[in-house]
Amino acid sequence: MKFTKGHGTGNDFVILPDPDGALDLTPELVAAICDRRRGLGGDGVLRVVRAAKHPDGAALAGDAEWFMDYWNSDGSFAEMCGNGARVFVRFLLDSGLATPIHGVLPVATRAGLVRARLDGEDIAVEMRRPRLYATSTAALGALTLPGTAVDVGNPHLVCPLPAGLELTGLDLTRAPGFDPTIFPSGVNVEFTADGEPLDGVDGHVLMRVYERGSAETLSCGTGACAVAAVALRDIARETGTIAVDVPGGRLTVTLTDNSCWLSGPALLTATGTLTLPTP
Repeated sequence: MKFTKGHGTGNDFVILPDPDGALDLTPELVAAICDRRRGLGGDGVLRVVRAAKHPDGAALAGDAEWFMDYWNSDGSFAEMCGNGARVFVRFLLDSGLATPIHGVLPVATRAGLVRARLDGEDIAVEMRRPRLYATSTAALGALTLPGTAVDVGNPHLVCPLPAGLELTGLDLTRAPGFDPTIFPSGVNVEFTADGEPLDGVDGHVLMRVYERGSAETLSCGTGACAVAAVALRDIARETGTIAVDVPGGRLTVTLTDNSCWLSGPALLTATGTLTLPTP
């Protein structure tokens, strides 16, 4: 199968062009593709399919030509992926499959319609405004950290670290424990610390993330949006812009009264043909 590889701040994806939905994509095949030793390797798969040709995108076909069929690296579905959406749009633009209208390109996702625009050299996507809805905890071994549950179309738990505990010292080789009554479908867990003040933004946060279905990743776009919403709440702001530094780089999140814009680099790094053995 033909593929393109791309990443957004180190959050990497295998992009599979499949305009007419002819590819028989299975959880086992996705997991094999994303295997970093036996496959191509990636945090997930982005299948590029026309919305009208995919059952999860058909309802939005009148609003967007393309549906982002996103799969986690373990072969599970995810409702939304902010960095994935930005890389997906970069592929559409660079391959000539889509052209923005009045500067905006709509994309259908399982979390609904997403709008994208060029932001200088970066790509920005507009998503639903994060909703803070509960308090909970994450467990890392003997460590229990309080956090805020945030809905960004997919579930997040944002846990600021207490003084004296360093982000770099966290062991994220295993999934954090969480409360399944609050997160029955699992959760992406973000751990945060304050960054140095920066000009031009209302706050600066450092973040590491353990993504549901993918383990620790270098970046998580929806996670950055969740973190920004919590950071603004903590300074008694409803709107504003937060710089979020992840291990893979910097994302900028702007919350307006009605939406959330996620901006950052989105790069395509390789194209080719992927051959996998038949199971």
